[in-house]
Amino acid sequence: MSGGPASRRGPGEPWGGVRPFSVKTKLGALVVISVLITTGLLMIAVRTETELRFITVFSMIATLLITQFVAHSLTAPLDEMNTVARSISHGDYTRRVRDTRRDELGDLAHTINLMADELEAQDRQRKELVANVSHELRTPIAGLRAVLENIVDGISAADPETMRTALRQTERLGRLVETLLDLSRLDNGVVPLKKRRFEVWPYLSGVLKEAQMVSSARAGIGSGSGSHTRTDVHLHLDVSPPELTAHADPERIHQVVANLIDNAVKHSPPHGRVTVKARRGPQPESLELEVLDEGPGIPRSEWHRVFERFNRGAVSRPHGPGSDGGTGLGLAIARWAVDLHGGRIGVAESSRGCRIQITLPGETSSPS
Repeated sequence: MSGGPASRRGPGEPWGGVRPFSVKTKLGALVVISVLITTGLLMIAVRTETELRFITVFSMIATLLITQFVAHSLTAPLDEMNTVARSISHGDYTRRVRDTRRDELGDLAHTINLMADELEAQDRQRKELVANVSHELRTPIAGLRAVLENIVDGISAADPETMRTALRQTERLGRLVETLLDLSRLDNGVVPLKKRRFEVWPYLSGVLKEAQMVSSARAGIGSGSGSHTRTDVHLHLDVSPPELTAHADPERIHQVVANLIDNAVKHSPPHGRVTVKARRGPQPESLELEVLDEGPGIPRSEWHRVFERFNRGAVSRPHGPGSDGGTGLGLAIARWAVDLHGGRIGVAESSRGCRIQITLPGETSSPS
């Protein structure tokens, strides 16, 4: 069943601003018609000298038929609404009520459809939240585990530098938990941004170093978590000018760059190269980022779908050695973080591989 015309009017809004066929009108018409039938039959009986008992029977039959017709037109949509409401109560949010009627029952059907739409959207957001959180928690956990295993196995000493690496992973894990607390205060899908000014070169250098470390850790762990285990791909950073600064939420941008690098490494050929470029944008403190790889690229027909959740691409060999295919969430998370900044992200033309472009507005745009 489809909502149909529900999308063209607001909740409780009658068709065309009036309600020519309301339930009250129909019930009033039923009474008037019944009286007219009875009166007409009585006049016929007087003129034709028909017995009153026959007129009474005919009058009752006609009135009952009309009443049955009107009652069915009122109870049928209620039965349909009851069926849809039961389906919704059992978790099936795909059912809808026909709301083509131009009376109070049509308005009620429209309201039920709106409720079903809201419940379906909330259920989808809940599932997406669980998937996003699971995807994001893997990176700091894998990095922290790698550091601790290296210390236990004697590969690394528990020196200050190693412990600082472990501390950074722990702090990132803590920030992700704080993100969950922010998500509990969601208001129409808006998450508060903590924007500040930062230097791009040291910031992105740390992101690339962490990505390389986590990649090596996964290669040793072999957990099959859906992320790459490549250690042969070279990560290159290109920032110009070197003193470039930006104004954004560093934690969100970390999500963007880390997920794009993870996706690019997965699709890289053996001993390939992934380049992260950063340039100054047109506005003060704005930033333009690019992530390029040397993989098979993305067909133009798929450009509009690559940022959809759970989309893993449609190329013949979408993943390089050491990748198990991923979850299809990395690019969706990147788009989510960029959208929070009011920026843009998309696939751009490239002579080789895949090229993802990101534009962040800097100080001129307030978080939406």
